[in-house]
This record gives sequence, structure tokens and C-alpha cells, in this order.
Amino acid sequence: MEYTIQKLSQIAGVSTRTLRYYDEIGILKPARINSSKYRIYGQAEVDLLQQIMFYREMGVSLDTIKDIITAKDFNEEKALESHLEKLLAEKKQIDLLIENVKKTLDYKKGNINMKDNEKFQGFKKKLVDENEEKYGKEIREKYGDEKVNESNQRMMNMTKEQYEEFEKLGQEVLDTLEAAFATGDPAGELGQKTAELHKKWLTFSWNEYSKEAHAGLAQMYVDDERFTAYYDKKQPGLAVFLRDAIHIYTGVKS
Repeated sequence: MEYTIQKLSQIAGVSTRTLRYYDEIGILKPARINSSKYRIYGQAEVDLLQQIMFYREMGVSLDTIKDIITAKDFNEEKALESHLEKLLAEKKQIDLLIENVKKTLDYKKGNINMKDNEKFQGFKKKLVDENEEKYGKEIREKYGDEKVNESNQRMMNMTKEQYEEFEKLGQEVLDTLEAAFATGDPAGELGQKTAELHKKWLTFSWNEYSKEAHAGLAQMYVDDERFTAYYDKKQPGLAVFLRDAIHIYTGVKS
């Protein structure tokens, strides 16, 4: 079945202006232009528009979408499977937050008892899931499934006070790191304070601490561009400085 730009706009819920823009930037060309100079879209274009809208809903930029859908190895079925996986993960997180809100309401009404750590289950689960999605593969390869699972479980078992301290300490690590970086000396007082704070922050999720593991994680901050980007987002060089400070602190180089 074929559609004019106006008809496709109606069934897809996007403006004709958007469809024209997609044509201009080359991510959704019409199948043909008819004799009246109208853009005509076929089934392939309808399916492609659906893919574009999936990616847009997930916050992917148009430039990235173009790179994805124009790649030689782009596979629509695999793309749909990826969409489904991410949506199910989001649904799981939303369901957890809904359940948490319901329990909190029952608690406020005096219908049930609610432990402090239960009040933060949704937020902690989101943090665990986000870390797993971003860094899970590399961390599991480096430390093994057992260690990572234990770390995730410790996170989920945190009390209200522990979770608040964990969040506060994480920010303190970043603030102290910036101040230490300004001194230019990872072996200096502030550099070593950063490493000490980082150790304390890690112990919230690590069952046991080792200098070797700490140094190895610090090296990963430099070797893996995603970790580097996280620490370097305010100031390029922070990840390397943190690595150097931790290596001096532990006396171990990975």
C-alpha cells in the first residue's frame, strides 16, 4: 500500500514538516515522486519510519539514527529485538517503581510496615541495571560473575542511611578529584585523599577490598572510553589523574 505524505503523517502521528525534514537529511526518502510532485511512501518506508520513531522515543539523535539505518549490516529484525529488550528493561524498572509507590502509600496509611531499605529499592535497582547495561560485560570479564553478583546484591541490601552515604560519598569523590587535579600532583595530599575516598565508596558495594582490584579498576577507568568519558566530562584528564592517584595509594600498577 502506498501513502501520500499527508496520509503517512496522519497514520504515524508525525507532522508533514517532520517527514519533509527526514527526506532532506536522508534518513527517510519517499519511494517515489508522482506526476503531481507529491512524495509517495511505500511499505518499506512505513517500516523504516517506525524504526526511526522507536529510536527517537529512546532518545537517540537523528545523526546516530542515520548512521544506524544506513549501515550495510543494518538488520531490521535485530533492531526490533534490541528495541524490545530495552523496552522490557524500562517496563521492569517502571513496574518496580509503581510497586514501590503503592507500598509507600499503604505504609503512609498505616496498612503495612515498610523497612527503610525497601523505600529505595526502585532507585537502587535502576542504578544496578544502568551499571550492568553500560559496564556489565567488561566488569564480569575482569572480576567474574560471582563477584559482580555479590556487589549488586550488596547494593540492593543497603539501608536508607547507607544509600544516602553512598550517594554523598560518590559526589565527594568527584569534588575532591577536581580540587586535586588543580594541584597537578596525584601523590599530594588531595590526590591521596581522593584515592582514600574512592576506596571508601567502593566498599559500599564490594564484599572485600584488595589493593590489586582497586588498582585494576582504576586502570579500567583509563582503558575503557566510557569510564573515561564519565570522569572527564567536566575536565579532560581527570580519569588519568584518578588512576595515577589510586596506583600511588595502593602501590600497585595493573
